[in-house]
Amino acid sequence: MLRAAFWRYTLILPIFLAAIVRAQYNIQLGYPASRQVPTSSLNNYTYVCNEIENSISHASQVFYPGSPEFGADISHWANSSSQVSACSVEPGTLADVGQILHLLASTHTPFAVKCGGHSVNLGFSSTPGVHISLIRFNNIVVHEDSGTVDVGAGLTWTDVYTELIPKGINVVGGRLNGVGVSGVTLGGGYSWKTNQYGLTIDTVTQYELVLPNGDVKVVTNADDDLWFALKGGFNNYGIVTKFTFQSHQQTNIWAALLNFAEDQMEAAQSALAQFLSEDRDRKAAQLAEFVYTNGSLSFGISLFYDGSAPPEGFYDDILNLPSASKSITTGSFTDFVLSQFLPTYKRVYFDAVPMLDYTVPIMTAFANETKFWGESLSKVDESVLVVYSLDPFASDFLTHGGPSAYPPDRSLPVKPSSIFYGWTDPSVDNDMRKAMRTSAATLVSIGIEDGQTDLEHAAPYINYALFGTPLEKMYGGNLERLREIRRTYDPENIMGLAGGWKF
Repeated sequence: MLRAAFWRYTLILPIFLAAIVRAQYNIQLGYPASRQVPTSSLNNYTYVCNEIENSISHASQVFYPGSPEFGADISHWANSSSQVSACSVEPGTLADVGQILHLLASTHTPFAVKCGGHSVNLGFSSTPGVHISLIRFNNIVVHEDSGTVDVGAGLTWTDVYTELIPKGINVVGGRLNGVGVSGVTLGGGYSWKTNQYGLTIDTVTQYELVLPNGDVKVVTNADDDLWFALKGGFNNYGIVTKFTFQSHQQTNIWAALLNFAEDQMEAAQSALAQFLSEDRDRKAAQLAEFVYTNGSLSFGISLFYDGSAPPEGFYDDILNLPSASKSITTGSFTDFVLSQFLPTYKRVYFDAVPMLDYTVPIMTAFANETKFWGESLSKVDESVLVVYSLDPFASDFLTHGGPSAYPPDRSLPVKPSSIFYGWTDPSVDNDMRKAMRTSAATLVSIGIEDGQTDLEHAAPYINYALFGTPLEKMYGGNLERLREIRRTYDPENIMGLAGGWKF
């Protein structure tokens, strides 16, 4: 995932909200004709909005285009992910969520459910129909007796850390400022704490779920099928309104950020590869990024330690390297996450590149792809930002949890590398998509040639995957079971009216 601290003063651009026509919505997501809403139905969406407004309690509210609340509800971090809906609705009670689902189902109205708005796939949390914002599900309750924390589904991880860290506790959550609780958790969830505690889904103790028929169910490990399905199954089974997480103690943390110019990268790659090849303290975490922007290539390494300082000499082989810039801080976990954010671009694509090991040849391949596509794509849009990220985790990070929708095979410790392209001109969208697909396939092929033969069957991370990625590739042998669970709890495919990875 892109960490933008070292260019944060130069790349933050204004967010402009764009209207995306219905035809583009259907084509880009590749929906079958049976799920496309006929043009004749488009004028009915406002009618449905009015019906919802007349049916919900005073704890909830409907907003229409032109109001500031509507603009905030439908906006996304990436402008290209947004669509102008007929209205937005902010439910405030579980009963109102159920009533909204009932009206949407009875009128076959497309809808979206949004928390933080960081999905970059068009239509995954946006719609031309009715947009549901979970912003009013915003409570945080600490249960000292059980060591758990209830977290409302409408919160961001920054909200959560701001509340919990002063109390000396934390949960395993997102790594970036502003990212939503729901998207990270329902998609699996990689964290600065994953080496210690596993994925975010591995620390959930229960879900509060409004089923597609409007019933409310508290899902625990006693509910075998839903418990399995919600761990990576996104919005296929209803709307989650609250998560309960196992908590742990939190002290100050240590972090370092180093940026290397192109002529310093070879030494930095070698040092990082050597560091990652050794069995290390699980309190440590690292991220690395190759960045191409404004005609130059650089390499950034983020180092993290869950304590006031790492053991003496722990990171010295990296810290002592010649670098273009270096910063070292000790402070609160919240302040650290606040410094980690994504640069804002009008148009954005992400894609996932599964990898098992980050050897020097693999890092060199990532660097070469970054430079090649940075130079190539800057010819079609000179504003392009190209970032290839490495997400190294310990070899046993998937052993902290049990069977889950994602990942389909916990015996294979797949690292969720990613590709990020940010640009301005919508006319080059297809160029960006084709380049990203080609590059991701190239890197996987190089990994297989490097001896990582299991990459042929490795599942790409579902929160990074570009639209159109086959479900079979991401969910493997779990897919048929997930479809059967969906048929059990949503026989009328009500949640199929919403976008996302659909079973």
